[in-house]
Amino acid sequence: MQAAPVRATAIPSFTDALRAVESLLMSSGHRTARRNAWTSVLEDRRRAKDRVEAQRVLDQVAVARSARP
Repeated sequence: MQAAPVRATAIPSFTDALRAVESLLMSSGHRTARRNAWTSVLEDRRRAKDRVEAQRVLDQVAVARSARP
């Protein structure tokens, strides 16, 4: 007897499955809104990081000025 032929079909990843469900449940406007919201979150994080760095520089300048005779 010969073995049955094997079919090689790719199993979708979990992320692909979630995207498929998202596309079925949400209209394109909702998807765009979610993407825009996530972009805003990332931009807020970047600005917060920049503020921390700027404050660090200002603190270093203040210490350097107060250490001068």
